[in-house]
Amino acid sequence: MAKKAVKKLKLVIPAGKANPAPPIGPALGQAKVNIGEFVTRFNEATKSMMGDIVPVEISVYDDRTFDMVFKTPPASSLILKAIGKEKGSGKAPTEKAGTITRAKVKEIAEKKLKDLNANDLESAMKIIEGSCRSMGVEVKG
Repeated sequence: MAKKAVKKLKLVIPAGKANPAPPIGPALGQAKVNIGEFVTRFNEATKSMMGDIVPVEISVYDDRTFDMVFKTPPASSLILKAIGKEKGSGKAPTEKAGTITRAKVKEIAEKKLKDLNANDLESAMKIIEGSCRSMGVEVKG
């Protein structure tokens, strides 16, 4: 018999840096997840992605076991990493936070393609370019 999912959690945690402190611990505790096991499994699975922020979907079953599904880092964090800045422009249309090449946009789009609502690479690139514009990052080339 298949396990029945009781609860679904969505958390965004820096790769390899999960700990039982708030906000992670209380969220997992309310769902009756073994926090120590989650922290160990998450950190082990994401140690290759150090420096990125990793969204994770946790399905909790009625026997208190759980499955984790890792998503790709948010487009905004990948863009900021590409331009080497901490944050985007607060006044996007008038102030520019930096510039990014179309080749870098294509690289980000390829990485995010499975998590985006896009059918092909070209439309994924347009989504990433839109994120760039809203953050005040200019796309060149």
